[in-house]
Amino acid sequence: MSSAGPDESLDTWTIRSIVATMFPILLVLSLLEMGSGYVLEELKETYLSNPTLLVLVPVMIGMGGNLGAILSSRLSTRLHLGLLEFDPRDEVLWTNVLAIMGLAATIFSALGVAAWTVGQVIAEPMALADLMLISIVSGLLLAVIAIVLSIAATYISYTQGLDPDDTTIPVVTNVCDILGVIVLSGVAIVVLN
Repeated sequence: MSSAGPDESLDTWTIRSIVATMFPILLVLSLLEMGSGYVLEELKETYLSNPTLLVLVPVMIGMGGNLGAILSSRLSTRLHLGLLEFDPRDEVLWTNVLAIMGLAATIFSALGVAAWTVGQVIAEPMALADLMLISIVSGLLLAVIAIVLSIAATYISYTQGLDPDDTTIPVVTNVCDILGVIVLSGVAIVVLN
């Protein structure tokens, strides 16, 4: 896989090129982002009856996007270096995927304990086992979504002639924000009911 020549890649660094590429993407993502607010509003009773869950919401959606951003950045770098092949046998790709899943398991376990601790102080206590299950399961599901989105966004950017440095992270982080709320809410409903 070859990267663009020096003159071609510099053409994408113009203000006009960046705005023309990113404005429609960011506009659509902003409209979609409103969906996470709608989901929170619809599930207000679930969150108000379990206020400790509210502690998880911003961190869950932030971490999902961060994990996706890490992978997107790594994929984009490999693509620009001519080292990325969109091949299921790419061992380095799988190593990166496993690293993201390991990071997710670690961070969402710690997040469950931290949310439980904060919940003991500021809210009605919630069972640690329930909170851990909600945090870890929703976090790992969100990590899988972030991985799929990162690979797809990088591939689509590449095939459409867009610079994945510009497109992948905004797409992945915004979609993970929306899906993070949905996944967290869905897992919480299943665990608590």
